Amino acid sequence: MQYLMTLVWSFLLVTMLNYVVSSVLGAQFNFTTGAIISVIFTVLVFIISAIIPNEPTPDAEHH
Repeated sequence: MQYLMTLVWSFLLVTMLNYVVSSVLGAQFNFTTGAIISVIFTVLVFIISAIIPNEPTPDAEHH
């Protein structure tokens, strides 16, 4: 379920960003480009989350 929701939020946010940037630049809005970039962004988020460890470092002191 977390993968599906990550894809949904990525799609919404990247498509919104694509619309705003194309409006500011005066370019034509391309829905397909936003959809492709959102899938790429989702895959990158999954890769980064797999690389970053979940447990704290052993040297860290907790106060």
